Amino acid sequence: MGELGGERERACDAAGVRRFGPASVRALPGWAVWVTPGLLTLVVTLAGIGHAQPWRDELATWSAATRPLSDLARMTRTIDAATGPYYLLMHGWTAIAGTSPTALRLPSALAMAVAAALTARLGAVLVGRRAGLLAGLLFAVLPVTSRYGQEARPYALATLLAVLATLLLVEALRRPTWRRWAGYAAAVAALGLLHLVALTLLAAHAVVVLLTAAHGPAGVVDPPGQSRAQMPDASRPRRRHLWRSTQPRDRTRVEHHGCHDAPQTPTAFHPATRSNAGGTPRVSPHPGSREHGTDAPEAEPQNVTGEAREALAGWLLALVPAVVLVTPLALVARGQRGRQLDWVDPARLPDLAALPGALAQSGVVGGFVLALAALGVARLGRRALLPAAAVLLPVLLMFAAGTMVPLWVTRYLVFTVPFACVLAGAALAAARVTPAPARTPATATPAEPAPAEPAPAEATPAEPAPAEATPAGPARTATPAAAGRTAAPTEAEQGPTSPRGRVAAGIAVVVLAGLLGLPDQAALRRTHEWPRSAPVDYAGAAGIIRAGRRPGDAIVYSPRDGWLFPDLGMAYHLGSRLPRDVLVVRDQRQDASLWAVECDDPARCLAGVDRVWLVVTGRRADPLAAVPGAKGDALRAGYTVRQVWPRPGITVALLVR
Repeated sequence: MGELGGERERACDAAGVRRFGPASVRALPGWAVWVTPGLLTLVVTLAGIGHAQPWRDELATWSAATRPLSDLARMTRTIDAATGPYYLLMHGWTAIAGTSPTALRLPSALAMAVAAALTARLGAVLVGRRAGLLAGLLFAVLPVTSRYGQEARPYALATLLAVLATLLLVEALRRPTWRRWAGYAAAVAALGLLHLVALTLLAAHAVVVLLTAAHGPAGVVDPPGQSRAQMPDASRPRRRHLWRSTQPRDRTRVEHHGCHDAPQTPTAFHPATRSNAGGTPRVSPHPGSREHGTDAPEAEPQNVTGEAREALAGWLLALVPAVVLVTPLALVARGQRGRQLDWVDPARLPDLAALPGALAQSGVVGGFVLALAALGVARLGRRALLPAAAVLLPVLLMFAAGTMVPLWVTRYLVFTVPFACVLAGAALAAARVTPAPARTPATATPAEPAPAEPAPAEATPAEPAPAEATPAGPARTATPAAAGRTAAPTEAEQGPTSPRGRVAAGIAVVVLAGLLGLPDQAALRRTHEWPRSAPVDYAGAAGIIRAGRRPGDAIVYSPRDGWLFPDLGMAYHLGSRLPRDVLVVRDQRQDASLWAVECDDPARCLAGVDRVWLVVTGRRADPLAAVPGAKGDALRAGYTVRQVWPRPGITVALLVR
């Protein structure tokens, strides 16, 4: 008998059952669903990756990562302990790749590409392939993805690990093995080491684990449209049930469905079929099946209490490595909070309203994604629990903490963006299709039904389609006439509500989101400062000094204890051509911090210096008047201003005696 619709329209679902219908995302290879968003993200993040000069946070990364390991360890005991593991990682990377802007940012670009691929994979696992593909593509075109994919900071790596840990949790709850729990434990520990705030994601994981333990994975982490019995590898080994045993002698008989890459499905997991020949229902030959004439599906024995204990115990045990590794780091970071985050204001309710735009790096795009995510929650229902909790709980926990301690920094929540994209992808792909009835020519007369032949013993009806597939009708024996009709696409297969049409509509919305974010994409490639209307041109100031520098010149900075790091900016861009920092008595490495210590008597330290390059933050018409304290007094008493070069966010002046 010929195959319905030909090879182009054939697809195998996750349970291995052959499906016939219009070609859609389900017909794509599984790897294409996640590779496509990953490659697109890599292309987008690499575009213009070296255009914007390193901003102050990236200068701190460069300063820390290029220190000897002993100096780096001493620094983390003073400041920035929470970022210490990332600095250690970048120390090894810069030793190989160098310290150019592109080299510093390349790990983040690669991490965002992998995060996009994992976002697509997570969406496919929780919702369906079409939703996963659209979620990954949407994540790829967001300005926030480019912004932190082009920054030498740990946020892109934390985003990758957040999605990876969540995906591994889903797999561990579905098919618990020690390898899956070990992978989850490693991902959570790495997430905490790279970004302490990202551990708020564990609140969402805890909710999912507790609900799974109480009610089972159905509707929480199970695939859409599949029961546990339809997942051939979902059941965990149990000594009390032979069909759950891992021993070869205890395994159920399996059948092949004709797809070379389809998994083998135990025949006992298929519903009973009727034979038109004898009037007696055909039942599964599995020893545990019911030998009577009923179409009711067999109830699978469940050990809910045992599963609850295993899920909860497995999750708690997987958290032990993270607790052991992260607790010392968190304690040290807590002691540094006053110095590390003294610039952060307490969180207020308006900050929550501004969060989508600030997080997406675009007000329009942030509101657009938020609306799609809300629609995805409404359409997914209970299956939206995991991605919705992964967005809301970290935000609420961090906001609550931010009202009491200085902690509310929007970029700390970048790791929640992929989960919002999963919800948005579900909204773009959740529309159902009502198949159009087959059209019969007006002159055709209804054919007399042919007597049905007895179905082969191994014949298996199509199981219920997943949420993204066209709902299938009752299983029927295919006839040549039906094959001919299926080969010709119907209106439903070609129209706007067909699988192809829904994918095209979803991609059109993704393109719209990308177009809305184009102005912000261009702006973030000019500067990484926030707001972007206040850039600091370290490279321009360094170019002025490089062009006019003479032997014996000195350089002085003001202020020296702020977060704009003018001294690090000049050191990065000038390198060995940097004039002598005449006022320094202990540099950043010697002080084990990000700031140098200057001499108490500036006039004495300036003795014998005829030319001084003064670098002041901000645009100053009279930079010498902007220098406070004894340093300003010494400069004004001994020097006059020869020339001033104002640059965006910074001013350079040449002082002579």
